[in-house]
Amino acid sequence: MSDLLGRITVNSKQCGGRPCIRGMRIRVSDVLDVLAAGLSAEQILEEMPDLEADDLKAALVYASRKLNHPVLVA
Repeated sequence: MSDLLGRITVNSKQCGGRPCIRGMRIRVSDVLDVLAAGLSAEQILEEMPDLEADDLKAALVYASRKLNHPVLVA
């Protein structure tokens, strides 16, 4: 999994510091949006030829890790 997370980059001078795929201007949120819209992995890779299958997996792993945070009860 850490290999996949290495595909996610954050650069304060690119895309407003939002997480991107391998230093490209394709944000993790862009990948998640097209997946949520119902496009298959094959369709996404066809529409965005700079992406690789592991980039899609990396976006999902990244989102999962960001959402899996401890909840503190007051």
